[in-house]
This record gives sequence, C-alpha cells and structure tokens, in this order.
Amino acid sequence: MMGVTERVWGALTSMIKLEDRVARQSDALKSQQAKIENLTERVIRLEAQLELLTSAALMKRLPRD
Repeated sequence: MMGVTERVWGALTSMIKLEDRVARQSDALKSQQAKIENLTERVIRLEAQLELLTSAALMKRLPRD
C-alpha cells in the first residue's frame, strides 16, 4: 500500500512541477511577444522617418523652374 501511495504522491508532485514550468514558460512567452510588438512599432516608425527623409532629399534634388 505504501508503494502505491508514494507513486501517486510522486505523480502529483511531478504534475505540480510541470504546471509551474508551463506557467513560467507562458509568462516568458507573453513577455517576449510584448518585446517583439514594441520592436515592430519602432521599425515602423523608423521606416516612416526614412521615407520622409528620402522624399525630402529627392525634393531638394529636383530642378526648380
């Protein structure tokens, strides 16, 4: 009987540990996703600035009549 109880207890503790690891991985994934979204927003802003600067440089080069 003691062997069965130990195995059940072992299985429960393993399941609890696994659940904790899954929860930590989920939190880490959410954090990484937020960082990716932040970087994406920054890249979009940089692209917009580059386009504006490129357009301004082209306008300066155009001959004026």
